[in-house]
Order: sequence, then structure tokens, then C-alpha cells
Amino acid sequence: MEIWNSLQEVPSDFGPVALTIGKYDAIHLGHAYLLNQLTDAAGKHGIKSVVVTFNQHPLEVLKPGGAPLPILGARQKNHRIEECGIDAVLNLDFSPELAAMPAETFVKSILVDTLKAKSVMVGEGFRFGAGATGDCQMLASLASQFGFEFKAVERYILDGTVVSTSAIRNALDAGDIAHAARLLGRPHLTTGLVEHGLKIGRTIGFPTANISREAEGYLPLDGVYAGWMHVDGQRLPTAISIGINETFQAVPRLAEAFVLDHTGLDLYDKLVTLEYVAFVRKAEKFTGVEDLVAEINRDIEKIRVALEI
Repeated sequence: MEIWNSLQEVPSDFGPVALTIGKYDAIHLGHAYLLNQLTDAAGKHGIKSVVVTFNQHPLEVLKPGGAPLPILGARQKNHRIEECGIDAVLNLDFSPELAAMPAETFVKSILVDTLKAKSVMVGEGFRFGAGATGDCQMLASLASQFGFEFKAVERYILDGTVVSTSAIRNALDAGDIAHAARLLGRPHLTTGLVEHGLKIGRTIGFPTANISREAEGYLPLDGVYAGWMHVDGQRLPTAISIGINETFQAVPRLAEAFVLDHTGLDLYDKLVTLEYVAFVRKAEKFTGVEDLVAEINRDIEKIRVALEI
């Protein structure tokens, strides 16, 4: 899959294309449903498929400080889009200039002139352009004017509920890993480098791997989770802790991982992926080491049950 980070990187001979536009910040079942239709349209016309998206949430510009954290990081997002069979991604910088661009100008200059759109698909309720004046009705009209097909894809419903990024974020914020996984169509993941921490865990018999705060993948509710660590081609049973470690010395919020039944692991500076399987308990502050160790041992027994090991 080709990845372009500016309009200037788009090859002049790449089009015509079938394309979609959106934040695509989770690549959930609804996104996958739309992208599948996009690749079908591209195949029907014998052209390439393109996702036009943004390298930051539009609210970072439109409402500074009000943008939600993404479910996926940039590398995760590109990987999931590629898994859907898309040929190229155009990551636009959502700058003040782009935010101020009239909807008609956006369509003509980017979709038509640069990408040579032959087919355009967006989700129902899609808005774009300065002041969010562009909508599906306008796109349908511009499709006739510029000679491309247009389709507004209906919202994806699962168990009577619309699948959305906000619903996934709400599930993760509640620690409902299972529901988030259903909406995503896969387990939720956090990927990052293992870095040096306070090394307190090893002093009480539970050495943990601290995942860099630059990790990709939304951190769920503070607490303990059963999961797997993927590293060096292995899948290792893991206790995942999300929080600030306030029992000993409060630190900025991060993910820590204790691998069960494996000793002597050297994970420093390795890229690992944490796969969340089940919620075990909320984060707690303990009065002493003995209480903490007893609770960790209870956690591990619950994790063994959840992972069936």
C-alpha cells in the first residue's frame, strides 16, 4: 500500500481512483464495511482504491484541547487500512488553511484535480469543508458536475447499536474490553517500545515491562487486564496494568505488563504489542506491599482462567 503525506506526493499518473474521506480513527466494523464496498467499486472499474484521511483529529484545529485521543496510532491505522485491501492512503495535514477551504474547492482541487476521482464513498452524515457546509447532498450534486459516482454508505448496526469510534472509546473507558472488541471486530491492541522504569515490580517478585508513553493504541480504564504480549514472534500470557502506580510512587499514566511463567526475559527497547482479552479489576491504591502482592496473586489466578492456561 502506498502512503502519501501530502498532495505533492500523489503520483500524477495514479488516478483515476475510487476513494473515501474520513477520520478513520478506529477502523472498526463500520469502517471495514465501507472500505469493503470501496474496494468492490475499484475492482468493478479496474482502478485503485484510496483513503483520504487526516494526520490529526480535526478538533485539534477547530476546538483546541477538545479533541479526543485516537483509538489507533498512525502506524496501526495504516496497517488496518492495508488489511482491508486499500491501495493507497493520503494523510492530509488538517491545518487551519484546510479547515477554511470551501467544500466545493476541496472536492475540485483534491478529489477531482489531484486524485482524479471516479467513485466517491462516505458514511451517512459525513460533513466537510469550511463551517462543515459540505454534506452528502452536496457531494451528490458535485458528482454530477464533475462526472464521478457517489454513494453515501449506511451506518453499520450491530446488535441494534450503531458501530462508532465514540462507542468504542466509551467501552474502553469503562473497561469493557469485550464490547470494544465486538465493535472493532478484533481485540484491542496497544503497541510500543519497552522502556526502563522504576523497577519496583522486580523487588516484589513481579517484574513488569513499562510500555513507552509514545505507544499507539488507546489505553482503557485504569486497572488490570488479562491479555497476551506479542514479541519476537511469540504470544506470551500477560497481566496488563493501566494506571499511575500510586501505591509506590505516582507516575504519568502508562501500560505495564507482567509476563506469566517466563523468567529472564530481556524486553528493553523491544517493540511489543499488548492484546487485551478480559477486564480483571479496577486500579487500587494499597496500604502496603503485602496487600499488593496478595492481590496480584489473585489477579494472576483470574488471568489464568480468562486465558485458559
